[in-house]
Amino acid sequence: MPRIPLPRTRGTRLTALAAVVLVVAAAVAVWTTRDTGPAPVRTQDAVVAMPAAPGSAEQVRIDTTTYYPERTPAPAVLLAHGFGGDKTSVDPQAKELAQRGFLVLTWSARGFGHSTGRIGLNDPDGEVADASRLIDRLVASHEVATGQDGAPELAVTGASYGGALSLLLAGTDHRVRAIAPVITYNDLGQGLVPNAAATAAGDAKTPAAGAFAPDGVFKKSWAGIFFSAGSGAAASGAPSSEAPEAGQETTDNGDTAGNSGTSPQAAAPAEGSGQPGGGQPGRAQQPAADPCGRFTPAVCQAYTELATAGKASPQTVELLRRVSPSSVTNRITVPTLLVQGESDTLFGLDQSDATARQIAAAGGPVRTIWYTGGHDGGSPGPQLRAKIGDFLWSSLTGEGEPGRGFAYDVQGTLRANGTPSVRTVSTDAYPGLGGAGTERRPTALAGPQQEVVRPAGANPSAVSGIPGLNGLAAGSSRLTPLFGSDPPGQSAQFGTAPFDSQVLVAGSSTVRLRIATDPAHPLPEAVLFAKLYDVGTDGSRVLPANAVAPLRVSGLPADGTPVDVTVTLPGIVRPIEAGHSLRLVVGSTDQSYSVPEQPGVFRVGLAPGGSLAVPVVPGASAGAPVPAGQLIGIGVTLLVGIAALVVAAIRRRRAHDVDPDLAGTPLVISGLRKQYPGGFVAVQDLSFRVEPGQVLGLLGPNGAGKTTTLRMLMGLITPTEGEIRVFGHRITPGAPVLSRIGSFVEGSGFLPHLSGKANLELYWAATGRPAERAHFTEALEIAGLGDAVHRRVKTYSQGMRQRLAIAQAMLGLPELMVLDEPTNGLDPPQIHQMREVLQRYAATGRTVVVSSHLLAEVEQTCSHVVVMHRGTLVASGEVGELAASSGEATFRVGDPAAAAAALKAVGGVSDIETEGDLVHANLDGMPRAEAVAALVRAGVPVEQAGPRRRLEDTFLQLVGEDS
Repeated sequence: MPRIPLPRTRGTRLTALAAVVLVVAAAVAVWTTRDTGPAPVRTQDAVVAMPAAPGSAEQVRIDTTTYYPERTPAPAVLLAHGFGGDKTSVDPQAKELAQRGFLVLTWSARGFGHSTGRIGLNDPDGEVADASRLIDRLVASHEVATGQDGAPELAVTGASYGGALSLLLAGTDHRVRAIAPVITYNDLGQGLVPNAAATAAGDAKTPAAGAFAPDGVFKKSWAGIFFSAGSGAAASGAPSSEAPEAGQETTDNGDTAGNSGTSPQAAAPAEGSGQPGGGQPGRAQQPAADPCGRFTPAVCQAYTELATAGKASPQTVELLRRVSPSSVTNRITVPTLLVQGESDTLFGLDQSDATARQIAAAGGPVRTIWYTGGHDGGSPGPQLRAKIGDFLWSSLTGEGEPGRGFAYDVQGTLRANGTPSVRTVSTDAYPGLGGAGTERRPTALAGPQQEVVRPAGANPSAVSGIPGLNGLAAGSSRLTPLFGSDPPGQSAQFGTAPFDSQVLVAGSSTVRLRIATDPAHPLPEAVLFAKLYDVGTDGSRVLPANAVAPLRVSGLPADGTPVDVTVTLPGIVRPIEAGHSLRLVVGSTDQSYSVPEQPGVFRVGLAPGGSLAVPVVPGASAGAPVPAGQLIGIGVTLLVGIAALVVAAIRRRRAHDVDPDLAGTPLVISGLRKQYPGGFVAVQDLSFRVEPGQVLGLLGPNGAGKTTTLRMLMGLITPTEGEIRVFGHRITPGAPVLSRIGSFVEGSGFLPHLSGKANLELYWAATGRPAERAHFTEALEIAGLGDAVHRRVKTYSQGMRQRLAIAQAMLGLPELMVLDEPTNGLDPPQIHQMREVLQRYAATGRTVVVSSHLLAEVEQTCSHVVVMHRGTLVASGEVGELAASSGEATFRVGDPAAAAAALKAVGGVSDIETEGDLVHANLDGMPRAEAVAALVRAGVPVEQAGPRRRLEDTFLQLVGEDS
């Protein structure tokens, strides 16, 4: 039976004990918090017939699925899908809600999935009326819980298109008791045809109040995506044969069990899922193609007008107003949770802000959450979905805490495993709703009046973002440069001074601009695009959330007299770091919007007092919440932490173990031993000492234990026995004295796309030490890289990389430098250069330890040497002394051939070699004087005699030829 090796030292025993405690604690945490699986969810599919629209003989059939919790009656939730999706798009969320006790109804809105009818964009007489009739049917089932007043406990939620439906339904059906709209719009006209310019400054008490000015600029890219999602197929008169029959039931326990009520086709990405468009509205039978697809004629006409003219007529404005939540928000008084995305170029924070103000004015309690996602950034994650569920449950039943006030997420720049850090800032109330208004910090902008050219055809256009790719670009260094481009001559730019400290922008900044047409080529209006960039200390700039504020300024005097307007920039959440600045760019084109094709020139400047008003919303910060189910695990983890602290305290005490008598000695190794699991001993009973100013060569064949010794010296691995002291301090992992050592042991790991100097700066910054202590100039001078230090490392030769690695080890000018095989891969000239580098460094009075197997190089570079073999010390001393201990002698003679013949005649002399006027011989213990006498007797003149100094011979004698 194999023997299990046990820890030999007190420290390793404590470490092993802590590891055992950690394993046991983890097992307890898993056992006590294990998931018993989701509650079973039963589903029932049904097709519900709706009355025909006035003046139409077409009867609409709506495809529905009801999700039943374990117990009914239960509070009910209507869960609406996003544009381009259907009921299957929200299946996971429906199951989550049902598993926590809600009765959930989902359906495919008319024109989508297997439902028939034409898309009216949440028309009150169409989609909104359908939802009210679904409530009739749900309440009639008697499975909806009722409150003390006898009213049904019923709420509505949904994302984007579905979020607008929840608002419209709450404003028209008194049975809705709570709503949670997600990433949706308040005014569809302003969402698709926004105008961020107003002639008079608005009352911006809330943080993201938009201008919502009339006569906006058409958002053609987003609108085109959604129109194509609804025009891919013409309406059929009835659902396909694949539609579920009324009353069909299934049961789902978290895994698919028979027919779960979803349509046979896989659900495509839908609006509200963080991906644009998608879905296949009209999966039913497809008759002849129709350019209007499944849209109503009125919606089709409005889109055609916008897409061709770029402007909205009064009829289109009225249509969009009628289907917008803003038409009913003055009648919404139920508890409302507004969830809006901070990464959303479709429906920005201004839409949620407007809804919050309108519902609060009507007397409804409003809670607002801004999160890091959106149409460009993704749908809510599990924690946010849980908050939505808690809000709905508390609002309907009175149980639990629905939350209150305002919370917004702040995404940091540091990333862990590719994921950016996020913290949440919360306040007791949404600023400007019944309390103090938003603080707006005036920030001075600088820049003269500038001319902005709009080229004919508005081409080329600025590219601020591409719907659906904005979120992808945020995480890709290759795509980011494609966005935020402003063609030369097409933009005016104004900048702030660098900030002295971090400023957290939370909402919509505003600025007063002065705009005029060129009198030589007058135009009655200007279509412009304002963007606010975050500019780093190196000049790089980032457009937060790819957000753009389009503005149309009409009535420009032909003589060039300017018009002053207040521009409301997009709502963002962005920490502007100290040293960064803000840059306002006002351009004439943007790829995502409909821009007039007529060429023009405009003059753009700052109006008097045209400083940038930056919104700031202070609050309490918190990281991600800890689930309640993990509290037991946290308690156990604390116990493990206490054990770890005990071990750390012992290690710290050992780390501060100092021998004052060795304070001036760079390195002392005493009785060092390293045994690995399995019994292999790499180093055994190793002891030696290195004095200041020495260049010590650590020699030995492969497997001698050199690298293991150096790794123990650097604290990378722990000795089994013995100790290492550097300047009197005992070496342990993380010992403070390690900062006095520069090393090149584990490989350099340089980043190839950065310059040599940038790599060194990055390495030094990672150490956390002050930049002024780096001594970049001295290290680079010693390394001798010259101007090459400014080139990218991927262009370096192997020798240059090695010298850069030496420079990295020299940063801070450490008193002891440790190098493992620094000449690997170098050619002879490079080896010669490396020798000079090390000798120059040692000449400064510091100490160098070099591990190598190149004997000749060590002989020429090092002053002292330690020879190891099979983990043990076999010799140490000055290089000259060891080289002379081989027993060989060298004679400088007048006749080398005669000298060689004379020495061969002497008994015991062997290994005779001639080299020019030199003769080398192994005297095998014979005194050199006797050999000289033999040469003289043979008539050979001898000019010089002495030991043959060759380290290689001594080394081979010590370790054996076969090593």
